[in-house]
Amino acid sequence: MVAPACIDDTCTELELSGSGIALAASRHAPPGRAAATPAVVYAHGFGQTRRAWSATAARLSAHGHAGLAYDARGHGGSGRNPASEPYTGRQFTDDLIVLSGALPRPPVLVAASMGGLFGLLAEARWPGLFRAMVLVDITPRWEGAGLQRILGFMTAFADGFDSLDQAARSIAAYLPQRRTRKSPDSLRELLRRDADGRWHWHWDRRLVDELARDSARHQDDIAAATRAVRCPLLLVSGGRSDLVSPRTVADFLELAPHARHVQLADATHMLAGDDNGRFTATVVDYLADLDRIEGTGRSPAHRADPPVTGARS
Repeated sequence: MVAPACIDDTCTELELSGSGIALAASRHAPPGRAAATPAVVYAHGFGQTRRAWSATAARLSAHGHAGLAYDARGHGGSGRNPASEPYTGRQFTDDLIVLSGALPRPPVLVAASMGGLFGLLAEARWPGLFRAMVLVDITPRWEGAGLQRILGFMTAFADGFDSLDQAARSIAAYLPQRRTRKSPDSLRELLRRDADGRWHWHWDRRLVDELARDSARHQDDIAAATRAVRCPLLLVSGGRSDLVSPRTVADFLELAPHARHVQLADATHMLAGDDNGRFTATVVDYLADLDRIEGTGRSPAHRADPPVTGARS
């Protein structure tokens, strides 16, 4: 097993039974409730880490919603697949099922892009895994041009960066809508320095070819999974997203007619970072609505006994 590098005092290694992979995760507890059971699981997008949820998780925990944010395999501080084992969507879905299924109660999944797709597949395979799901700018079918733009940026620096400042300038050019750009110091969490002193993205570069590049061929399977999902669903999309469009939103709502949709008009695909205040407020309001609905006597989500897993702080 490849142990992750935990870089803060909230980090936990989650050993996934039978996978040979350990995931790095951070707990976000409400004030005075350090041992609170996570009510929200945060799943990041392709090429991101659990740090993408830090601001949202802090605000939700202040509202009483304990959370658990994790790095997907091949990302951040989590383990990598061995060279002999290609990355597959099934592995990521299994990881999410084991991680969430080990919790004593079904959590709400807040999931961006890649994380949302695996969330739909996981809930379809194990109905009742999640109390509800918040999908962040992702639909079962997406715009191919948007995906190509994302992959183009992610593969544009195969030789890495000379410095953290060069990386910051590159990210600022890719995200011109952001009011503030990342500081070089903040990028230490997103890049790794090699023996030659160059900085590279934190994720395993094999992921592009093995998982992302031909992902469109899985759209029919994801659409079928979405049709089977019965838990409450909220889609939060960006009005300036080039991955999610009115066409893909309409298709999603046809597959899941019980879902809600909220659009943040000025946000791009990087929605939670573009307009974190409005995004987080939307999620807070949605969780309050869930509490009110379940307070009327509706039966809580039920699922089979969770798979065996282990965790250590």
